[in-house]
Amino acid sequence: MQETNSNDELLARLIRRGATMEQVARVKDPIANTPDEALLALKKGNARFFSGAPERVFSDINERRTQIIAQTPFAVVVGCADSRVPVEIIFDQGPGDIFSIRVAGNVLSPGALGSVQYAIRHLKVRLLVVMGHEGCGAVEAAISMSPEQREAEPLHVRFLLETIAPSISALPEILDPKARMREAVTRNVRHQKAAFEADDFVKSAVDSGHLRVVGAYYEIGSGAVDFLDE
Repeated sequence: MQETNSNDELLARLIRRGATMEQVARVKDPIANTPDEALLALKKGNARFFSGAPERVFSDINERRTQIIAQTPFAVVVGCADSRVPVEIIFDQGPGDIFSIRVAGNVLSPGALGSVQYAIRHLKVRLLVVMGHEGCGAVEAAISMSPEQREAEPLHVRFLLETIAPSISALPEILDPKARMREAVTRNVRHQKAAFEADDFVKSAVDSGHLRVVGAYYEIGSGAVDFLDE
């Protein structure tokens, strides 16, 4: 009954806005309705992306107009603000498919957590992905800067570095620089993922089976996303 009421409300909004029948027909259901379906959709989309065969195209004018009225994302991704990590493109998804939150170091902050809570409660997303990436500058800075150097940074840059720092405090000695950076980034992903999972609202959504939380690592060179908990 609740779903029917939701659909009726959406139809009423469309009519009030003067939508055409074609535009009404383009209002789509989410691509995925369960956590497993959502994860599979991202995996398939990334496979298309890194193999050079993307299928999703950006919407035409009618599809864009329907998105003024409603959005139906199936996943929320907390990714890095790095310009080389465009979330929708990496997963070969179109507008309205992913609720994307981007912040340097993909860290938990009040704004990021509030956005995640909003996506779970009001947009009914089924999957939360915390995604780091190859060569993350924020993680590299957290590793390489001394406490004195951090103090010289602007206040909110210090917040980012100090939020990452606990995850790499016991980083093992790894001689290969690329392997060491990957270990640091994946440790930070797991640390931030655990912080999101510790939130009571997120935990409740997971415990009810409504939501799944996974970590991921994006390799810029290959274009592939490695889901760390698989």
